[in-house]
Amino acid sequence: MPYLILFEDAPDHDHVRAQYMPDHLAFLTAHADAIQSAGPLFDGDIAAGGAWIVNVGSMDKARALVEADPFWPTGLRKSVRILRWNHVFANGVAMPPKAAT
Repeated sequence: MPYLILFEDAPDHDHVRAQYMPDHLAFLTAHADAIQSAGPLFDGDIAAGGAWIVNVGSMDKARALVEADPFWPTGLRKSVRILRWNHVFANGVAMPPKAAT
């Protein structure tokens, strides 16, 4: 089941991001079976957070991924929002919507 995870970063934490980025990228690579896409978000030129698209079996599994990320215990993440995503369009092709469960 796909989920969109939106992260808002705490201000003045660029040093934390830089310090833990290698561990964060290694974590994403190690969990590539679940984390389909990930990347930073910006407000103009200022780092503002990040977004992941994950495919896991439940909201609890999505939350467990978030909390296993090396960024999680550092205080970098000001907030996180996990939303179930109904993927209906990709690469120019519309897909029939899946029934909500």
